[in-house]
This record gives sequence, C-alpha cells and structure tokens, in this order.
Amino acid sequence: MKADEEDPKHLLWVYPNYKPDWCESIIGEFNIHPVTAQILVSRGFSTFEEIHSFLYAKLPNLLSPSLFMDMNKAVERVIYALQKNEPILIYGDNDVDGITGTTLLVEFIRLLGGTAYYYIPHRTSANSSTITDAITFALEKKCTLLITVDCGITASKEIEEVVKNNIDVIVSDHHEPTDKIPHCVATLNPKLINSTYPNRDLTGVGVAFKLAHALTNELVSSGKISSSTIDLKRFLDLVALGTVADMGALKGENRVLVRYGLRQFAQTKRIGLLQLMEICEVKPNTISTTDIASKIAPRLNSLGRIADPEKGVELMLIHDSTAATHLAKELDANNTKRQQIERHDSDDVKAFIHAHPSLLDQKALVLHSDKWHPGIIPIISARIAKQYNRPTVIIAVEGGIGKGSIRTIPEFPLLPALRKNTDLLLNFGGHDYAAGLMIEEGNILKFKKSFIECANQVLNNDDIVPKLHLDARVLFEDLTFEFLDSMQLLEPYGMGNPPPILYTDVTQTWPPKVIGKMHLKIYLEQNERMLEGIGFGLSGYRSQLTKKNLNLQIAFTPHVNVFLSKSSIQLLVKDFKIK
Repeated sequence: MKADEEDPKHLLWVYPNYKPDWCESIIGEFNIHPVTAQILVSRGFSTFEEIHSFLYAKLPNLLSPSLFMDMNKAVERVIYALQKNEPILIYGDNDVDGITGTTLLVEFIRLLGGTAYYYIPHRTSANSSTITDAITFALEKKCTLLITVDCGITASKEIEEVVKNNIDVIVSDHHEPTDKIPHCVATLNPKLINSTYPNRDLTGVGVAFKLAHALTNELVSSGKISSSTIDLKRFLDLVALGTVADMGALKGENRVLVRYGLRQFAQTKRIGLLQLMEICEVKPNTISTTDIASKIAPRLNSLGRIADPEKGVELMLIHDSTAATHLAKELDANNTKRQQIERHDSDDVKAFIHAHPSLLDQKALVLHSDKWHPGIIPIISARIAKQYNRPTVIIAVEGGIGKGSIRTIPEFPLLPALRKNTDLLLNFGGHDYAAGLMIEEGNILKFKKSFIECANQVLNNDDIVPKLHLDARVLFEDLTFEFLDSMQLLEPYGMGNPPPILYTDVTQTWPPKVIGKMHLKIYLEQNERMLEGIGFGLSGYRSQLTKKNLNLQIAFTPHVNVFLSKSSIQLLVKDFKIK
C-alpha cells in the first residue's frame, strides 16, 4: 500500500463515550480490567445481560431454528424426500459463504443416508442467469427437490421456471428480499420483512446450519435417528469459515458460532481443508478470524472469481489425501493468478481516479470499463470504498451487459438507492452495505448520474471523511501480558466487533525506521517505559516524525509479538497526532 492511499492526517478521530458510573458497575459485576470495561461502554452495551451474553454465551444459548418462519415446512419436505429416496440438489452461491453452506447440507444429507448433489454456477462472466442453469442438471439426476444456499431470494422468475419442471424449491438465503418473494415450498431468510427470527445477521452458511439443526431436532424427537447419529459440532468449522469470509457481524449467535467454529478447526477431519491450511501456513490449533479472512477465504473465493467454484465444495468433501493435496495446490495457483489480475485492474482503476481528480468532488464513485475482470470487481470496489470513504460502484462490461459490485459506508445504505433505480437495472441483490447489480451498457451513465445524485443528497462532508473510532484511553502501565490475555474475552474479532483501538499520549524518543519500504517502526516512551510501535503503510509520513523527543498522541491496538521464541508487547499504530 502506498503512503498516499491512507493518509492519517485525514482520519477523523471519534473519541469514546465515557460513563464512569456505568463503567465502575461493569468492573464490579464482572471483575474485569477497567480498560476492558470501558471498551464495552464505548461499544454501547447498556445492561449486564447484554455483556454476559457477549462474553460468555455458549452453544446451548443459540436461538432455536424453529423460530424461522417456514422452517417446519422445510423440515417436513426434506424428511419426505429422505423417506422416498428422492435425490436432492443443493444449489449454492459461488463465494465462500455459498461453498461452505452447500458443503454443509450435502454432507449432512449424505450422513442421513440421503442422496445429495451440488451445483455451484460459474458467474465469472457477465451472465445474469441464476438457478435456471441448474434445471438440466437436476433433471438428469432426477432431483425433485432443490435447496438454495446463500441465494434465491431475488430469483422469483427463475424459481418459477424450476417449479414448472416439477422440482420443489426451498430457498435458504440471507440477502435482502426484493419486492416479490419466490414461490416455493419454504423460504428461510432472517431478513424477510415479517421474519420471526431474532438474528438478522446470519450468513448463508448460518441459515444452512439452522436447517440442519432443525432437521436433527425433528429426526431425534420423532425417534427416526438417535441423538448420537449426528454431532452438529462437526459442521461449525464450515460455519465459521463462511461467516467470517462473508463479513457476518460477530455479534449474538454469530459470535458463538464462530468462537466454537474456530475450536472445531483443531478437530476437523476434512482432509481438503487441512491441506489448504497447510498451504496457507495456518495451524488448526491456533487459527484466527484474520487467518480465515486473509489466507483461507481468498483462496476459496478465487474459484468463484476466475475458475470453477464447484472445486471448493469438492475440496471440503474429499476423502482422498493425494487428490486433496492436488486440489489445494490448484486453489493456491488460482489465487496467485487472481492476485495478478486484481493488481492489473486495481492499478487501472487507481490511475483513472488519479487522472480525473474531479471525480472526488462527488460523494460517490461509479466507474465502468470493458477492461476489468468481472470476478475481481468485488475486491476492487471494497478497497476503493475504504480508501476514499465513499459509496463505490465498479462495473465490468462484457457483451453489452455490465456486472457491478457495490460497497459503501455506514452513513449510506445501498438498497434504497438501488430500489430507486430499479427501472435502469436488469437485477440487483445483496445487503445495505454490499450489493451487486446487472445493467445494460446503455443505462450505465443514467444510473451513474442518479446514484451519485442520491449520495450527494444523503451524505454531508463529514460523512466522507475517514473515521477512526477509539475505544478507551490507556497508560503504558496498563499494557501488561495479563491485560492482553484478559482482552481475549472480547474475541473473536471481525465485522461488528473489530479489535479495540486504544489511545494515549507518548514521547517519541528517536526518529522512526522504515521497514519493508511501506511501514514505520516507532520508538515510544511514557513514564520511563519504552514500547515499540509498528505503523503499517505509514512510511510516507516519516518526514513528520524526524524530531527526537516529539510529543504524540497515538491510536493503536496492542498485541503480543513473538520473535525467536521471545514475547514482547508491541503497538500496532493506526494513526498519530503531533501535539
């Protein structure tokens, strides 16, 4: 990352909300460190019950799957299929969430003795068809039931075509529904307008897990299987992988599922997943959400972006060690190829913005080209949205059709703006903060004008200034190994529960060193205690820090750095202010 890509001078620090009495109550009730208590205050916890659930919730605290509307209909139809030996087709989206959810249901149905096939569409080109492309496959395999995973809620017309072929459909999805709900046997989606399920934040694999959970409950209670037939914990590695990869909010039961899912990696029997972790240099016993997001998920996602996503399910289900090794290496090679394409297209997008600085006079970015790979644009849109802190639409055009990926900021939910432009779009779907669309090339400029106008009306100048939300003020004397160990209570970190950012006043004892061309090693002192800071991507600002004994306020996340078997406390510096 170049220094000008994330200029700390432009970050707006948002200081914590201090409530001393409430903080003292938390310390007394839970016997936790004052800084940890302040982090909970800063993040809006207002009752002991909320805090206890956040810190200590366990698997038995998961919500009942029966709270889903239509779950009883879905369970009844699947059990009927199992009793009649009907082949079942699991149709999943081509990202990690879809791949893991598909794997989960295929494996689950096969463990029950049923026949399950899987189909993951290739959508690396600007092809707007969904689900109907599986009809031929379903008919060949004599499937009379199709279950979607992580897709289907916006595919009413396509599902109608499937049903015309005497194939029943169960939709399991977590995306926001559009106006018309598909006509099918059951629709499982926590985001339905009249949903009775309390957790809107489940991802696609989470909904698939809930279906497996409900089926297990019914089969056990009716005496069709014993309680020892299936241990649902075996699927939690898949749930954690898909939830983290899809940036599911790590609150409520998502947090419980991921916490226990990370532990399940140490017990996993999935040969393909173990081979993939070995290639990623990730240890099953110590895997973190960061390992999933930065190492495992990109390799699986590369299949849906530039190759064959069905190989992701194949890798998760495979029992042959040699074949698993070969397939894991293929994924790694695909990821390398994906990175090359991504670098090329990303540089092209950045060069265009640099050559047209007036684009940043607007509060949204809408860019399109026939040079960009449609499988790569989600990565680029996310990066550009973060870099410029604006709603960003990146559209790859192919054969007169544009495939768009959209990412945004908290102040600008996407779906109202997309619904306003329905007449210009072939289709769209997703969430308020990440969505996709299909559009005819001739409508792109009209859509661009309308989308940017909408952003300009909704957002003010402060909204598009990148912000740094601080959790608590600390002193160096607070930063002990014991304190860092106690902060593990707040893990796992991820979307909706980022690593805490602390701040304090320090003296820089001598000028920083540039390491790895892009990063700064900073030498900091407070009350005669010295600590090192690492500022990733901040090397361009060394010239501001050349004075000795410079007084700074720093924002950072502390962590334990292990080098040559020796542990030390290091500060990951996010930003600084010269005092």
